[in-house]
Amino acid sequence: MIEDDYEIAQILTEYLNKFDIQVTSVEEPYIGLSHLTQKKFDLLILDLTLPGIDGLEVIPKIRKTSPIPIIVSSARDDITDKVIAMERGADDYMPKPYDPRELVTRIKTILRRTQTNNENNNNNSLFKLNNEARSVIFKNIMMELTAAEFEILSILIQHADSAISREQLLYDSEHIDDNSSIKNIDVIISRIRHKLSLIDPVNTYIKPVRGIGYLLTEKM
Repeated sequence: MIEDDYEIAQILTEYLNKFDIQVTSVEEPYIGLSHLTQKKFDLLILDLTLPGIDGLEVIPKIRKTSPIPIIVSSARDDITDKVIAMERGADDYMPKPYDPRELVTRIKTILRRTQTNNENNNNNSLFKLNNEARSVIFKNIMMELTAAEFEILSILIQHADSAISREQLLYDSEHIDDNSSIKNIDVIISRIRHKLSLIDPVNTYIKPVRGIGYLLTEKM
């Protein structure tokens, strides 16, 4: 955790410890950056208003060397800060004050995704999903995906051959605004399909399921 408010850092650290979440907390962002190069961490909780460098500038520095999930925890609730943070690579944004119980839930949700041993990453699969690198390789070709496209496609891959509702895709996607219409899911799916077709113009891998949503399959 990079948090310059000692009291907040102590409260969160003690609370998270109750859920077996061990926290290393630092006040200086450059010390935090140094820690990330010396030790493996599962997730970073990042404040924005920090001494020496703004948290929004810290995110791209981290992303140059690490895919570690980042939850921004900030009293700055301006939508612009949230958009910039997500565009620069943050995985979630929580405006203070918030209930620590919600933080626990968000941490566990993100870790569940990033630490999943993807059963679809076997040698015979056409889709190779790497949550840590946030990448998808399709037919041995790395796909160029936006953050939202990666989220949607990764969910479909992890639930291959199962129908996923638009509502679930919207709810489970961290890079789609909570106020977005579920029609935005159709737009994103269309973009993903187009990118898949550039690699394989013959087959359709994401199929609509009437009255539900979408299904990804490798069975032609």
